[in-house]
Amino acid sequence: MWIFIGRRALATIPVMLVVAFVVFMILRLSPGDPATVIAGDYASPADIARIRDQLGLNEPIAVQFFSWILRLVQGDLGISIFSNLPVTTLIGQRIEPTLMLSLVTVVFSVLVAVPLGALAAFKSGTWVDRAVMVFAVFGFSIPVFVLGYFMVWGFSLELKWLPVQGYKSPSDGIGLFLRHIALPAGALSAFYVALVARITRASVLEVLEEDYIRTARAKGQVESKVLLVHALRNASVPIVTVIGLGIAALIGGVVITESVFNIPGLGRLVVDAILKRDYPIIQGLILFFSLLYIVLNLLIDIVYTMLDPRIRY
Repeated sequence: MWIFIGRRALATIPVMLVVAFVVFMILRLSPGDPATVIAGDYASPADIARIRDQLGLNEPIAVQFFSWILRLVQGDLGISIFSNLPVTTLIGQRIEPTLMLSLVTVVFSVLVAVPLGALAAFKSGTWVDRAVMVFAVFGFSIPVFVLGYFMVWGFSLELKWLPVQGYKSPSDGIGLFLRHIALPAGALSAFYVALVARITRASVLEVLEEDYIRTARAKGQVESKVLLVHALRNASVPIVTVIGLGIAALIGGVVITESVFNIPGLGRLVVDAILKRDYPIIQGLILFFSLLYIVLNLLIDIVYTMLDPRIRY
């Protein structure tokens, strides 16, 4: 298995190089002079020249690219044009809310979706199955920002149970943290719960048709043991795979959710950087999220090989 992990890890290097090249060219291929776009309509020639020098736009393209790659290898993602802070520092300041939001969303979604999907498969064709599938359809259909606004209106403005916006760290108290994270995590988890529940239902249904399930039932084992020990465990490979892929897909939802609930995380940092046209931050965040996506896929492959006994490397 270690050989497989090594091969997969090495395969991420050319992928990151391609991503880095595309991200680098985004700025260089933008319409007009990037320095002029960043400086704004009322900038002086001196301001434009300063930005061009800061971004290294006066050098040949090849020199710019290799210099940028060399800085990336050293962990330098550049300097923000407007805050004049290193992009790595800004990411470090904003990463906790995003990680906490993603973690709570994933834990809540898995704890809800896997039992729902397994129950729907076990009660296939009944009203329970249909209710779970209707919920899954709504989860797929309702955009995150629409659900978020409805939850703010219902739980914050009408019932006044939860705060409208903001973020509190777990260090400020678990109760305060959970009150502030409940609405954004609930809105973000709707799609994720629907996805995992449908995959769980399909996987468990397929396993329930296997001969060893009929054998277990013929031996007189109770249905709960058949479902939990035999069916759900053997259906875990596609479930774990879609959970991992769903974690990577949360990146897009985090950007919208943090904007709706005014959470000072990486998603909000992306929006602010785009509005200000702070290209170093945009480039750094794209690379960061790309690396995160690649690492998650690598972990999914590793878990897949550990769960599936048919795979040998």
